[in-house]
Amino acid sequence: MSHVVLLGDSIFDNASYVPGRPAVIEQVRRGLPPNWKSTLVAVDGHTVEGIATQLPRVPANATHLVVSVGGNDALLAAGLLHEPAVTVGGALSTIAVSLGEFRAAYVAMLKSILKLGKPTAVCTIYDAIPVIGNAERVALAGFNDVISRAAVSAGIPLIDLRVICDHVDDYSSISPIEPSVIGGAKIADAICRLATMHNFVTQHTMVWV
Repeated sequence: MSHVVLLGDSIFDNASYVPGRPAVIEQVRRGLPPNWKSTLVAVDGHTVEGIATQLPRVPANATHLVVSVGGNDALLAAGLLHEPAVTVGGALSTIAVSLGEFRAAYVAMLKSILKLGKPTAVCTIYDAIPVIGNAERVALAGFNDVISRAAVSAGIPLIDLRVICDHVDDYSSISPIEPSVIGGAKIADAICRLATMHNFVTQHTMVWV
């Protein structure tokens, strides 16, 4: 039996933000073939470093791992956007320091996941969130560059949530930084198509949208 496991943060663990409606994990289960299974180990609020606590909960019979994490790391770094700077270059240099720290943590996290020897895919951080501005979107581009480069370097597929969740309706009315039922359905569909159609044997890197 094929078994898809979701790791990460509230992008997958979004039940609290869609009360009475199907969360991402339920939508994945509905979208997979009848003989497939899916398990959620992602935890709302977790950062990249939190993945270490999720790995022991990955079932031994997992056949596919999908990881969506980094948004909370970016959120924690958002205070930098309010720091004073004399020049644009100086501001970018400050952000670069934060991105360097994120890069080290993300690469270490991804290596620990790949040690499990399971076919793995990662997700970018979506940026069409209704409550953020242009400065936040530019900063998120740096975090997504880290994720994309890590995926390419590892030779694993990338689910680009920036392309998938591109409409205001994709975000929860309870907390606009979380996926709604509509956005969750789009995410689940991308996961199901990737798990059932991508050739993980050859591990060709691709952007799956």
